Amino acid sequence: MVDDSNRRRGFFSLNALWKNKIAVLVGDYLLSKGLLLSIDNDDFDILKHISIAVREMSEGELLQIEKARQLDITEEVYFDIIRKKTATLIAACTAIGATSVDADKEEIERMRMFGELIGISFQIKDDLFDYTDEKIGKPTGIDIKEQKMTLPLIYTLNNCSKKERKWLINSVKNYNKDKTRVKEVIEFVKQSGGIEYTIKKMKEYQKAAIEILDEYPTSPYKESLLTMVNYVIDREK
Repeated sequence: MVDDSNRRRGFFSLNALWKNKIAVLVGDYLLSKGLLLSIDNDDFDILKHISIAVREMSEGELLQIEKARQLDITEEVYFDIIRKKTATLIAACTAIGATSVDADKEEIERMRMFGELIGISFQIKDDLFDYTDEKIGKPTGIDIKEQKMTLPLIYTLNNCSKKERKWLINSVKNYNKDKTRVKEVIEFVKQSGGIEYTIKKMKEYQKAAIEILDEYPTSPYKESLLTMVNYVIDREK
């Protein structure tokens, strides 16, 4: 709903089918159910992980909206945004998994970090989809249309001439609804090495996640987590 997208992962989004009011109410209802389950079972550590995730996801989305208006986002701020808006959710899931089996604080933090690394990789992959010609379950170029400064574009802005930078910023700011101009921006980003750089950064986070798993002995559970890490990078939508 926040992204105002009619499709997600190849399916119609909830708000596309039943409008925003139903989407908000169902989202609030499911969140409250999760919080109540934690309270009913005295799982206050789990409740804390969930609450932190909700707070940080909101902060990340608000920060992205603020920076989109100014179009001055740096790579450092970009990673702060995606860590909060996406990675914190997956980090909460992996931390909760460790918490649910009474792991010690160090173990829980290690699994939280593992989830955060996966989440960052996941969002970078999502941002790359905006520059693909393949059918991925959501429209391409939508981030540019919404003036979202993702890593491929940030890299290109930092590695082009002043004239090209001025054209890019003007395109995103004033011509983001022009399909032809959006395609030109996408092509320029590709030619400028923005995609290659972004893929490289994504694989760095993937490698860091795998290194955490390397500390554990071989088991079906470890294999499942490795499969998840690779899926994040290899998925097609």
